[in-house]
Amino acid sequence: MHNYSDNNEALVMGGAYSVESPYIGIATADRGYIFRKRLFDVFFAAAGILFLLPVFIIVAAVIKITEPRGSVFFKQTRIGKDGKPFNMYKFRSMVENAEQLLAELQHRNEIQGAMFKMKSDPRVTRIGKLIRKTSLDELPQLWNVLKGDMSLVGPRPGLPQEVAQYTSRDRLRLLVPPGCTGLWQVSGRNGLSFMQMVEMDLDYISRRSLLFDLRLILKTFVVIVYPKNAY
Repeated sequence: MHNYSDNNEALVMGGAYSVESPYIGIATADRGYIFRKRLFDVFFAAAGILFLLPVFIIVAAVIKITEPRGSVFFKQTRIGKDGKPFNMYKFRSMVENAEQLLAELQHRNEIQGAMFKMKSDPRVTRIGKLIRKTSLDELPQLWNVLKGDMSLVGPRPGLPQEVAQYTSRDRLRLLVPPGCTGLWQVSGRNGLSFMQMVEMDLDYISRRSLLFDLRLILKTFVVIVYPKNAY
């Protein structure tokens, strides 16, 4: 699998942009912030797993009852910080052969850019529609946060085939750990274009702080309770 980290140093040093670009140096953060953010992630991810354990059990049981032949969890390769691949976990919301069926649906993609989204995706199961609408399918990503693959807040982690299509500007998203939620998720989600998502991610990276993260997490709860453009 291709590692995209080779391009990052050139991007940060201005190889792709002029010095006037507001995004040059966006990955720069003091070590104190990075350490505090990691503590923040570990504490709240662990607390979230413990507090939501009954929800984990209920969702897993419902998936197994309604789809007895399929697995409860879905593991997928995503691209993380510095272009490093990792296994991201979710509750399975699609049919078992969803990955194989993707190629047949590419012509029905409803989002322009290096991302696939389809409102009435035929691969989504009945229970999958519910857990995707409420974002319950994302809960296992708390384990990714504990492992250090992801952060609670950050850019959406892209698929290898998506990242392969990134422009040099898009790759700036890879300069920080991907997140379970972020500015894109609370600002319109699937109703926004890929280009808008990239701009929001770069905006988040340039302004990131623990206070900003906390605000986005609180907004995420509102989006979960009042879902819009989640599918």
